Amino acid sequence: MSTLLLLGATGQVGHQLLNAALAHPAVTQVVAPTRRPLAAHPKLMNPKVDFSDLPERAAWWTADAACSALGTTLRQAGSAEAFEAIDRGHVLAAARLTRAAGTPCFVNNSSMGANPRARGLYLRVKGLLEQDLDGLGFVSVCHVRPSLLDGGPRPDSRPGERIGLWLAHALAPLIPARYQAIKTEAVAQAMLQAALAARPGVQMIESDALQRLPQASRAP
Repeated sequence: MSTLLLLGATGQVGHQLLNAALAHPAVTQVVAPTRRPLAAHPKLMNPKVDFSDLPERAAWWTADAACSALGTTLRQAGSAEAFEAIDRGHVLAAARLTRAAGTPCFVNNSSMGANPRARGLYLRVKGLLEQDLDGLGFVSVCHVRPSLLDGGPRPDSRPGERIGLWLAHALAPLIPARYQAIKTEAVAQAMLQAALAARPGVQMIESDALQRLPQASRAP
């Protein structure tokens, strides 16, 4: 693989994926469109974009693979409609543009339990996005489905997440691997490897498979 298009490079998983891709010898360029600028790097192209009004004719939509770690929370979005517009709408709009430009592979950071018929908003939106991406005609699609993400301290306050992580760590010996917290580094590495492999068809990487990655990438 030569060029990787990365959506969501400023988030926890996206930041880890950006660093991993820039350090990987098989990746010669990373295109990471963002709202705010990233630190400069010789291999990085960083277009400034508004994800609600993406440029349709930009040459950088053409890549060897695309990865999306783009997303928000209901609290940050402010409403269910705004949450879906970002987590589903923005990702799908970018995926359509990169597919139309000839990009053959798309890797999506989804969630354990994603289901288009789920009663909960988060898992339903993630499931609908998976369904949308599967129908765009990519040669290779991979959905990475982690459980609770553990990326260390966040700049924004998420008390529910902090409590969940504390419980997940405290009760780890009693929790099946599928439900244990996952380090963001492990998710990023799985996404990068899926982009590099670009296996034909639709692939799923479930949370228990992420737990089997090397110990350095696992939650404590």
